[in-house]
Amino acid sequence: MRTKKYLGRAFIYLMLALIYLPILVLIVYSFTATKTIGGEWSGFTFSLYAQVFSDSEMMGAVGNSLIVALTSSLLATVIGTLAAVGIYYTRTKWYKMLLNVTSQVTMVNADIVTGVSFMMLFLVFGMIPKGYLTLIISHTMITVPYVIMNVMPRLSQLNPNLYEAGLDLGAGPVRTFLTVLLPQLIPSMISGFALAFTLSLDDFVVTKFVNGDVSTISTYLYNKIAKKGVMPELRALSTLIFVAILAVLVAVNVSAYRRRKKSAKL
Repeated sequence: MRTKKYLGRAFIYLMLALIYLPILVLIVYSFTATKTIGGEWSGFTFSLYAQVFSDSEMMGAVGNSLIVALTSSLLATVIGTLAAVGIYYTRTKWYKMLLNVTSQVTMVNADIVTGVSFMMLFLVFGMIPKGYLTLIISHTMITVPYVIMNVMPRLSQLNPNLYEAGLDLGAGPVRTFLTVLLPQLIPSMISGFALAFTLSLDDFVVTKFVNGDVSTISTYLYNKIAKKGVMPELRALSTLIFVAILAVLVAVNVSAYRRRKKSAKL
């Protein structure tokens, strides 16, 4: 048993090292102006970060990504929460299973297929120009399943008669949802929003098919690397993205831990 325990820990540590060691190397080399990672260390400097913030094209791509990610994540959180509640309270078993499977299609489907499908859809409906609107619609649809995936377990933990109890006490369906169910779902909604935000910020394949003239972080990095190779300032930009996403995830998990601790005390 002791040998299995040590082997299990060693395997976990090895996997964590393989995941985070490349990121650590990237972060370390974001503080030097050397052109290539692994090259001669040219001294500690913040010059790459200064170049990031002084590059208007790069900052424009970052701004576009934040606009799309925030908007699509908010929409996905609203739609995904309503969809999860509707699926959970569906009484017909086969129809509930069908809704569950259908809601997960974009999550398990290949990104290239999803991207081409959205491109063809917007070509058919030519009145929708490629740009912010197509990006927001696409990112919302591909992140809704992840919100549903976060909200459904929380619904299963609640008293199944909670909604009916609100109706029996005289509240209408909308008021029951807003005052009884919604406060119980907020933690899972926040987790779903954070996951949708990071997925939207990270997406490249679908974005490349529907972005039009709007440059996002992923398309900007791809175009720059294809033309000029890996520029040193991209290491600083990648580090900032990693730190921002990590901060969001830590904040969400700390908030969830505090809520669980508070609930346990109560």
